[in-house]
Amino acid sequence: MIEVHYKDENLVQRDSPLYVKLLDAHKRLLKKDSTLWGSDATAEASVRMDWLDLPQQSRSLLAGLDALSAKNRHLTNIVLCAMGGSSLGPEVIAKTFNKKISILDSTDPDCITHSLPTDLQQTLVVVSSKSGSTIETLSQKALIEEIFHDAGLNAIEHMIIVTDSGSPLDITSRESGFAVINPNPHVGGRFSVLGDFGLVPAALLGIDVSVILDSAIEAQESLQNDPHPALLAAYAIITGTQQYFSITDDRSTMPGLSDWIEQLIAESTGKSGVGRLPIVVNNLEDFVPDKTLSISFAGDSDLIVKGDLGEQFFFWEWVTALLGAGLSVNPFNQPNVEESKSASTSLLSQWGGSFPDVPLAGIDQAISFDSETNNASELLSTFIENIGDDGYLAITAFLDRHEDQNLVDLRKILASKSKRAVTFGWGPRFLHSTGQFHKGGQPNGSFLQITADSKTDVAIPGKSFTFKSLCLAQAIGDQNALKNREFPTLRLHLLHRKEGVAQLLEIARRL
Repeated sequence: MIEVHYKDENLVQRDSPLYVKLLDAHKRLLKKDSTLWGSDATAEASVRMDWLDLPQQSRSLLAGLDALSAKNRHLTNIVLCAMGGSSLGPEVIAKTFNKKISILDSTDPDCITHSLPTDLQQTLVVVSSKSGSTIETLSQKALIEEIFHDAGLNAIEHMIIVTDSGSPLDITSRESGFAVINPNPHVGGRFSVLGDFGLVPAALLGIDVSVILDSAIEAQESLQNDPHPALLAAYAIITGTQQYFSITDDRSTMPGLSDWIEQLIAESTGKSGVGRLPIVVNNLEDFVPDKTLSISFAGDSDLIVKGDLGEQFFFWEWVTALLGAGLSVNPFNQPNVEESKSASTSLLSQWGGSFPDVPLAGIDQAISFDSETNNASELLSTFIENIGDDGYLAITAFLDRHEDQNLVDLRKILASKSKRAVTFGWGPRFLHSTGQFHKGGQPNGSFLQITADSKTDVAIPGKSFTFKSLCLAQAIGDQNALKNREFPTLRLHLLHRKEGVAQLLEIARRL
């Protein structure tokens, strides 16, 4: 059973207008009332409410998942091509159950190159995209399909597609003879972890998904009997902080859960100039500004949520729906995500299949920038000094989240130095999560973008552009979308990755 402990629970007034509003929202959720989030959200919500049924509904999938797992038992190397919740959910499941899965959620050519399967005969690739039009995932599918073909293998025997019925990916995959699984279309991507998007990869890894569903059902029944834990969490996140809350997997047994919650809450609440921005930290001792609510799953924090993985999944989806009601936003749409996509598509069209010259107005050793200076330290220092007292810094890195992992330390360093809220996101993954908040949440963000030269490039079959061009277009496209909103941005381009990351971290330490 989910346990929630709030350090300031004595401040929770059950007769306050907010608590009463959240309780009313809870009761309406039980009835799947799609008018809960207002008239503007009703149409969207009316076709996104079946996540409430997934814990029970997905039990009907168990026999099919067992058969799918048995059929592919000889394929022991599982690769998942997906973005956003479709990748973050399966990743935390795999880590929690100590199973190995390769997640391909990048367009960085260096990441693509070292993440591609080598033992192809033992490889099974799951391609997941709800819309069936996700450019990253479709590009990865085309590449891997070609790799199987070049190796003399039948890709149909090594790939499974998960997408909504009638999507472009569904249509083309069925025409080509691929095995296709259509999930419930009335579940949004962020709320889909307890359906096919989360359970298909888990089952193929040999995980008993019935355990996850059983605990989710327990959480569902527990909240039906006593809604206070969810109301308490939503109340704390709304009143215990003005914008930010920190969250950590430290001391928990569910690595990656914070990243999944980050995308769930940031993309669901960050719109109409309001929202709550999660700051994923390594441990509870990491610096965060005053008046920042701290959340953990074990240890000492303002809000502690205890429960196993299935319980956590359903609990946080319920809390997110309540947050939407409490903040008066539609938790199921993402109105600003398309801005970056459109900007990226426009750039690729302008470049016409050629890789553009990266502006190098200034160079400081391994770091270049579009600014008339040769001092990266001064440039970064000035940028950070101009962040408002209540503003936040978002670091977005279009690099390899495996090979360039130590770049994550930049968040902790700059948070401590600047005394500001600082987040970190890998590109293009963050575009499917916090990218919505950056443009739709409180308009007080400053954005430090990091791009880098790659050792190689990888062609995308059927496209005039390569992964190198796509990755850069996504970076510059997102920066242009932010500039159009007149948000402060700074892009640092690493001419040599290893040296550039080391130099950047050293500059940050000396600020």
